[in-house]
Amino acid sequence: MEYDVVIIGAGPAGLAAACRLRQLNPDLAVCVVEKGSEVGAHILSGAVFEPRALNELFPDWKDQGAPLLTPVTGDDIYVLRGPESSLKVPGFFVPKTMHNEGNYIISLGNLCRWLGEQAEALGVEIFPGFTAADVIYHDDGSVKGIVTGDMGIGHDGEHTANYMPGMELHAKYTLFSEGCRGHLGKRLIEKFDLAAGKESQHYGIGIKELWKIPDEKYKQGLVVHSAGWPLDESGSFGGGFLYHLEDNQIAVGLITDLSYSNPHLSPFDEFQRFKTHPVIRQYLEGGERISYGARALVKGGLQALPKMAFPGGLLIGDDAGTLNFAKIKGSHTAMKSGMIAAELVAEAIAAGKTGEELDHKTAFEASWLHEELHQQRNFGPAQHKWGNILGSAYAFIDINLFNGKLPWTLSDPKPDHEQLRPAKDCKKIDYPKPDGKLTFDKLSSVFLSNTNHEENQPCHLLLKDPDIPINHNLPMFDEPAQRYCPAGVYEVVENNDGSKRFQINSQNCVHCKTCDIKDPSQNIVWVTPEGAGGPNYPNM
Repeated sequence: MEYDVVIIGAGPAGLAAACRLRQLNPDLAVCVVEKGSEVGAHILSGAVFEPRALNELFPDWKDQGAPLLTPVTGDDIYVLRGPESSLKVPGFFVPKTMHNEGNYIISLGNLCRWLGEQAEALGVEIFPGFTAADVIYHDDGSVKGIVTGDMGIGHDGEHTANYMPGMELHAKYTLFSEGCRGHLGKRLIEKFDLAAGKESQHYGIGIKELWKIPDEKYKQGLVVHSAGWPLDESGSFGGGFLYHLEDNQIAVGLITDLSYSNPHLSPFDEFQRFKTHPVIRQYLEGGERISYGARALVKGGLQALPKMAFPGGLLIGDDAGTLNFAKIKGSHTAMKSGMIAAELVAEAIAAGKTGEELDHKTAFEASWLHEELHQQRNFGPAQHKWGNILGSAYAFIDINLFNGKLPWTLSDPKPDHEQLRPAKDCKKIDYPKPDGKLTFDKLSSVFLSNTNHEENQPCHLLLKDPDIPINHNLPMFDEPAQRYCPAGVYEVVENNDGSKRFQINSQNCVHCKTCDIKDPSQNIVWVTPEGAGGPNYPNM
């Protein structure tokens, strides 16, 4: 199938790009390929949303019914000093990037559903339930398009009665907006050496639950952020959030920085502990948990941002890494990156170009997106270098007092997967059993994510060397995959003869990509499963 532009991923970047392309030229043939069963099915974010890019894309979004229903009414920042104690930070001492006046608490999945409706109304074709399995190249090495994944292949690799081959989608330009750690984006960065001269990329794992709470505990529009406990007990970094949406719902979650060093740490169980702190527990007790999900987020900032243009296409949004970690926000920056790409591509096609590498650098550096990321470039490295408290104190000086114009850029060169220390050198963490009221186990949580995969299909979690987990990795790191995965995908199982084997329960996978990022030997490779597989988030 031939198109002017093919876009991979119906997230905020991809949909903003699609809408902008058709706004600029209604004659452009534009399609979006989305691996989820519907637009929004795989979208998970906190989310406090800054509407700056949306204001540019659809100035009349309020009249059009965009699902921005809950303006932020208050910001509370806490340092959790232990399992029972806390310190509320005065607003004056909070980095200004953490102030949310004018922002909205939203479901990003619902915003993407709305953006999808706008795209289709503009004439964009959206294909949910189809994976982008591989990139197709012209003879000169430029990107020609993508091929969607085959359907109906059994776990043994043989065709079943339901076999349907993938389709080739050819385009003058292809935009890759797969989100954090996109599997095709990763290949493109390597093929075109897009990360040359850049710092290592950095990541976190965000785990989130949606709760329905009683009237007396509900404070619509309240935003709560925290740092400190429980992650500081293991010397790890990250922070918690609790947002009051509409209809007595709250989103509660914990972001664990994937630079942690103790292989015994379990981000999922740290999140369960986080909910027991009085600052958080006060809102949850008496409520009902209604949804669960997890997703990695990219946080390396400007220093780690790869070159985004290559012959035949561009990386946009978190496939490149445009999230602003100082704000803990990536939706508005993803949308803007998609809009910049769309404007370049529309101009190139109007000039008769097909597949030439575009001058993205000039357009990017002239935009408010670059200005914002440059201003806040030192936040993430400061957190890694000095921890959440001292790192935030540095951010206050850098951002609040000097507006990000200090004449240096901090470095953060060591990748997250190289941070783990040998298990024998680290303290074991004894996590309490879940109580089924406030804290829960992984499998009951995965059930709430509505995750499903066709059982008779090849495993989409590949091992470059099947011997590494047991023969090499396990003794040193006590196989950390069984703990860093928030969905119970990885297990170390003892055989009848006392030997051990590494078991992959790929049916549980919520597509968070943490294994692809944190595996210390970089042996696990996440690829797309059969189309429509994975979570089905209703309101995340």
